[in-house]
Parts: sequence; C-alpha cells; structure tokens
Amino acid sequence: MFGFIISRLLQAIVVVFAMSIIVFVGVYAIGNPIDVMIDPAATAEMRARLIAQYGLDQPLWKQYLTFLANVAQGDLGRSMVYNTSVTGLVFSRLPATLELVLVAIAIATIIGIPAGIYAGYRPKSFASKAIMALSILGFSVPTFWIGMLLIMGFAVELGWLPSGGRGDEGTFLGISTSLATANGWSHVIMPAVNLSLFKMGLMIRLTRAGMVEAMQTDYVKFARAQGLPDRQIVFKHVLRNISIPVVTVFGLELGSTLAFAVVTESVFNWPGVGKLIIDSILTLDRPVMVTYLILVVILFVIINFTVDIVYARLDPRVRLGGTK
Repeated sequence: MFGFIISRLLQAIVVVFAMSIIVFVGVYAIGNPIDVMIDPAATAEMRARLIAQYGLDQPLWKQYLTFLANVAQGDLGRSMVYNTSVTGLVFSRLPATLELVLVAIAIATIIGIPAGIYAGYRPKSFASKAIMALSILGFSVPTFWIGMLLIMGFAVELGWLPSGGRGDEGTFLGISTSLATANGWSHVIMPAVNLSLFKMGLMIRLTRAGMVEAMQTDYVKFARAQGLPDRQIVFKHVLRNISIPVVTVFGLELGSTLAFAVVTESVFNWPGVGKLIIDSILTLDRPVMVTYLILVVILFVIINFTVDIVYARLDPRVRLGGTK
C-alpha cells in the first residue's frame, strides 16, 4: 500500500508541473491585458512603463520561471484589475462556491443513488422507467436554461425564493457561512438544485447500471438460495461491489462541479470563484486566470489521489497491481 501511495504521489507532482506549463502558455497566448487596462489615448511611454511594471516585456520562458519562483515563496501575484493579492482574492470567493457545490453534490447523492438502486432493482417497473426518463433530462437540458426557468417559476411568478445573491451569513463551528441562516438557505437552494441535476442524472444511471449487472451475478443467486432477504443482499453485498465506480465518479464529479460552476454562478449572480473567473476573462486579468486554473488542476489531482486511495482500500487488486 505504501508503494502504491508513493507511485500515485509522484504521478501527481508530474501532472501538476506539466499542467502549470500548459496553463501558463495558454493564458498568456490569448491576448494582452494592457489593451484592456490602459486608456486608448495613453502615450507610448505610459504603455511601455505599465508593460514593464507587470513584467510583460520579458520572454515567456522568463515570465514562467519568475512565476514559479514566486509560487515557491507563496506569492501568486496581484490582480491587475482589483490591485490586491490573487491568493486572497480567490480564497475570499471560495467559501461561496464550496457552499454551493457541497449542497449540490449532497442533493445529487441523496436522491441519485437511492433512485438508481431502485431503478436497477426493479428495472421493468413504471417508476424505474420514469426515473430513467428524468435522468435523461439532467443530461440533455442546458444548465442555464433550467436556471432561468427556476428563476421565472420560483422567484418571479411564485415569489418563494430570491433570484440571486448569497444571502445572510452566520457562524457554524467558528466558520462564517450562509448555510447557518435560513435566509442563506433560501438563496442557495435554487442554484444548488440547478447545479445538481446533471450530477444526479449521472449518479442514477451509473448506480442503476451497476445494480442491473450485479443482480444477475452468481453470488446474488447463492445469497437468495440461502434465504437472505433482498434488503440485506442489496445493501450489504451488492452496494459494496458497485461502490467502486460510484466512488470514482463521485470524486471526479466533485472536482468538476467545483471547477465548472461558472454557468450557475453567472445565472444566479452567485459571488463565487466561477463568477470571478468570468469577470477576469473579460478583463484579461492574467494572474487571477492562471491562479484559478492551477488551483483547479491541483484540486483534480488531490481528488484523483484520494479516489485512488479509497479505490485501493475497496479493491485490494488495485494496490497489489500498483506495487509491482
């Protein structure tokens, strides 16, 4: 197991380093932020001074080495637009995104896995077919369109929920969060449902496919022949065997939801990291864009590393193969 962990850790370091190069080159190739920041009527001298101030007159490889040296010291640079530390700016928006993502993933898991289990346990029933039809909607309907329908229905027509914003914050275990207040929950529930629909559909279909396959295996037939009740067979034996792909997808979807909640945050004016990156792209705020993308890469690497460890604990064949 120790050799398996070391192997995955080395792979993670290589991936982060390689992706930092790709991200840096990609972001610095999309345009010159000076064109957005400076007044078109500014003189050439003012323009040159601003370019030199941000180090944009240096070769790309030298800018990258400077960036790595600053990162090694914990400095990810300053925002060109907000004129503040990028690290502080991103982490000030991160709690709002985490709240939204955790509620969305909780909704997708609490509804999706039991619904998938039932759909796989009774695949020919009307309820199972209805569940699968609803899961298709989660895949096929655009997120922004569902978001606008939710706003029109629950905010404009019924007036039950606010159309946007984060709401009031409270304190829970010393942490400031909008989930500690009723007003905060009223703000988060609609965007969280919107964000959870795709993940819910994925959880339903994945769990159902695993259930249908597992219920036809010999160990289930033997368990039934021994007189074990179906509830015990499903929750003690089948669910454990189908948990490996579910855990893998859950980890990846957690990362993707956190990284790509951009559309939902924009539709509901949610003050999270996704909204920040959209604003940064529009203004070509390079330090914020680079920091966000690299943090996303690190997030995915950490999640994949954690999933690998959990996977190895669930299936010993994985860690045995990883140590050879």
